[in-house]
Amino acid sequence: MTRHITAVAAMILAGTAISPVLAQEIKLAPTMAFTAYDTGTSGFNIAVGVGKMMKDKYGSDIRVLPAGNDVARLAPLRAGRAVLAWMGTGVYFAQEGVFEFGVKEWGPQALQMTLSTVDCNGLSVGVTKDAGVKEWKDFRGKRLGFVVGSPALNQNALAIIAYGGLTQKDVKIVEFASYGAMWKGLVNNDADGAFASTVTGPAKEVENSPRGLVWPPLPPEDKEAWARVKKVGAFFNPHVTTCGAAIEASKPQQLATYPYPIATTYATQPVDQVYSITKAMIDGYDLYKDSAPGSVGLEAKRQTKQWVIPFHPGAAKALKEAGNWTDADEKYNNDLIKRQGVLADAWKAYNTASTPAEADKFLSGWMAARKAALAKANLPNGFEE
Repeated sequence: MTRHITAVAAMILAGTAISPVLAQEIKLAPTMAFTAYDTGTSGFNIAVGVGKMMKDKYGSDIRVLPAGNDVARLAPLRAGRAVLAWMGTGVYFAQEGVFEFGVKEWGPQALQMTLSTVDCNGLSVGVTKDAGVKEWKDFRGKRLGFVVGSPALNQNALAIIAYGGLTQKDVKIVEFASYGAMWKGLVNNDADGAFASTVTGPAKEVENSPRGLVWPPLPPEDKEAWARVKKVGAFFNPHVTTCGAAIEASKPQQLATYPYPIATTYATQPVDQVYSITKAMIDGYDLYKDSAPGSVGLEAKRQTKQWVIPFHPGAAKALKEAGNWTDADEKYNNDLIKRQGVLADAWKAYNTASTPAEADKFLSGWMAARKAALAKANLPNGFEE
């Protein structure tokens, strides 16, 4: 991937320049594979719904491969055995080459978006009602759930509490073996808060427990508080939430969200292939929008643009045809592609030199090299210590 990034970036920057776009015929492969979260999750169900549409409308057989973590979802895509990976924030961590992607086998990945979804649910830290937390500053000294081996999940939680000016040092971290165990910990009074989607089943269980559940607000009017959130989790945006546990549609809550799931490709995937896949999702929207919760968010006009991951040029072309791509979107997208080039060059330079054999020292050395390269390019780090 690294040796192709410069050429790919140049091709993308040239290929997505704002100019008249003519619609092409949708040509899907007879068989394709997607990867997604585990069976039964909203990401998996949405992928299945899109796949059924592609079978019914275009005759393309889609196989959805469930995978329990971000590495497992991206490996088939990188190997060319899948054409889309339906991702969460792991796509951002992979682009940046951090956490589990800061190892020698991976490094920063040139990943790009096709379509993603944002719906009525929010993504935040739910807190038990009996903890007495009205504002995020009240969470100081409380017990925050972490999941062992899930850096993305834990980073999300730290981003949310940053709204109240809190860091990991200001709370008591309680580690759990799994996401489900963490939320069961709230029921059992082993923790006071945990990160989740408001529509996740475990949150409903806490709401119905004697402890109860609240979602402390994240009002967008407090610009300084939101700047702290984005310093830890650049992928978060303010969001008016109207559905989920302990939330009434008639009383919207100001929480946070990011696109989930994100139908992800590599920069090296052919423009025509990604264009056809994206256009098929746009044109076939009415056939799958009610297939699973969250599917409605894939509508072209609802797309989250100018985010932290660039759109693939094939996707940008399809969105432009649909009337949902501007000059400002183009410029922002090109800047993100340039960032991927800076990261790829930094990774190549780091691995050309003599690197530590120990995994922890390799990662710390890479993070220092990454920080220096981004600073030299006058780009934000996103993972300040």
